[in-house]
Amino acid sequence: MGYSDHMSLDVPAHFASLVCVGFDGVEPTPFIEEAFAAGVSTVILFGRNVGDPAGTAETCRRLREAAGRPIVIAIDQEGGTSRRLIDGFTPVPSMRELARLGPHAVAEAAATTARELRSVGIDFNFAPVVDVDSNPDNPVIGDRAFSNDPDLVAELGSIWIKAMQNASVAACAKHFPGHGDTSEDSHLELPRLPHDLDRLRRVELRPFIAAVESGVASIMSAHVLFEAIDPKRPATLSPRVLQDVLRGELGFEGIIVSDDLEMDAIVGRMPIESAAVDAINAGVDLLLCCHREDRQRIVLEALSGGLDPLMADRAVARMSKFQAAWAR
Repeated sequence: MGYSDHMSLDVPAHFASLVCVGFDGVEPTPFIEEAFAAGVSTVILFGRNVGDPAGTAETCRRLREAAGRPIVIAIDQEGGTSRRLIDGFTPVPSMRELARLGPHAVAEAAATTARELRSVGIDFNFAPVVDVDSNPDNPVIGDRAFSNDPDLVAELGSIWIKAMQNASVAACAKHFPGHGDTSEDSHLELPRLPHDLDRLRRVELRPFIAAVESGVASIMSAHVLFEAIDPKRPATLSPRVLQDVLRGELGFEGIIVSDDLEMDAIVGRMPIESAAVDAINAGVDLLLCCHREDRQRIVLEALSGGLDPLMADRAVARMSKFQAAWAR
């Protein structure tokens, strides 16, 4: 099946570039080929897509062959138990363990991870987690975070970002504006944080400020509702969080990536097509829709209408710049 055999997705190609899709198996599915033909340029890999280095490299090669043009291949390769690549890859410790080992260990782990990703054809790593691990009851962050000290998280997150990007893999600071003090899992429900802005600036935002100063290529939004900033919308869907705080106050100019729209904090509360449009209109540049083909199709086709022209154009421009820097 060739690159141009499927053209049935009804979405302008420049808007299709705003969606990152996943798939099952180790070779491109018919839908992935259709998505490439429609203009999708970012794919995310999970454990279901990868094996040892040779097998993973072959999967990436097949994806690029199916696309017939430069694309970005992404993955979540943090450390500890939050890794997709295991067989034949260096077993990097969790962020918390790396923090105990010190800054040099963080730099070395990031550089090693980036070299191994780059060698098999992966360009974009959704790491590091720069959430501040301030809630011991948090079911989803825990040892994925460096520390409960915002200054230490800021320091080590910056070290990770610079080491990874110096080795030619785009980094992603997550989950903005902070998922560390929640006691709910956004995969299952919508967490809320009641902290005032002074506390958010002092704790949650500190590592993201450092990440922006370090030139991080991307920042991932959290499906968390921050009552002091926007009492109605989770960060992924909030212009106040993404435009006023992240773009305005922090001065971030890279791409904003949504956490997976298929998480129940989003799809448990609204139609995924509405979430996709609202996220772009709020300031997201790249929508993650990682699992179900039917939902990926709905998200792509939703971008044919309802987008704020200014926000959509800005997202397309940022994604174009990102692809120029990182795609191959």
